[in-house]
Amino acid sequence: MWDPENYEAWFDTPEGRYALDREVLLLQEVLAGWPRRKRKILEIGCGTGLFMETLYQMGLDVTGMDRSPEMLAAARKRFGNRAELHVGHGENTPFSDNEFDYALLWSVLEFADDPEGMLTEAARVAEKGMLIGYLNKNSLYYYMNIRGSGSSMAQAHWFTWCEMQDLVHKVTGLRPTLARSVLPGPMKTWKPTGLANQLNAHILPPALGAFVAVRVDFTNMKPLTPLFAWKTEPEMG
Repeated sequence: MWDPENYEAWFDTPEGRYALDREVLLLQEVLAGWPRRKRKILEIGCGTGLFMETLYQMGLDVTGMDRSPEMLAAARKRFGNRAELHVGHGENTPFSDNEFDYALLWSVLEFADDPEGMLTEAARVAEKGMLIGYLNKNSLYYYMNIRGSGSSMAQAHWFTWCEMQDLVHKVTGLRPTLARSVLPGPMKTWKPTGLANQLNAHILPPALGAFVAVRVDFTNMKPLTPLFAWKTEPEMG
C-alpha cells in the first residue's frame, strides 16, 4: 500500500510528471464525449485526489472514495469542501443503485483484492457509464521496467486489452464504447523533449500504450435487467 508521500513523490520525478501529463490528457480525451454540467461522478480508489482535480476542472460534481484514511486526508487538503470524500472499500460501497451519473476506476483494479467485484459495484452505482484506467501488461513498460523486478508494481494484476474487454463484458453485458492508450515507450523514453517525446506524446489505440483508458456507456445501451443489478434470480413469467 502506497502512503500519500510516496505516491505524490513518484509524480514529482521527471518520468512521473511526464506520465501524469499523459494520463490527464488521456482522461480528458475519453471523458470529453460525456455531458458534464451538473453531472455526478464517483472515483473509486481516488487516492490523494490527483485525478479528481481534472474531473472537477472539467465541470463534474466529484465524490471520492478510498480505503486509506491517509490518502483521503491528503485529498481533503487538496480539495477542501469542493468534493465529498468517503473511507471505504470499492467492492462494497455505501451508495444506492444509480446514485451517480458516472463512476471512475483509475489505476485501481490492478491493486484490488476482487477486481470483478469492484467493477460490478462501479456499474451498480453509475447510471450512465464508467471509465476504467489500467496498466497494460502487453506494453514495453511492463516488459522492460516491471516484469521480474520484484517491486510492488510487479505484484499488481496487470491486464491485457483482451482481458479488460472480457471483464467489462462479463460484468455489464456491454463492450467498451471507446478505448485509448498513452506511453508506448519504456520509462526511459518518458521525456518532454526530442524523439522520446515524439514517441510518447500521442494518444494511441488501446493495445499499444503502458496506460489504457476505457469508456463504457450505459445510456441507451444498458439492458433493462442487467446481470449486475440482479439481487436474486429473476422469476419466469
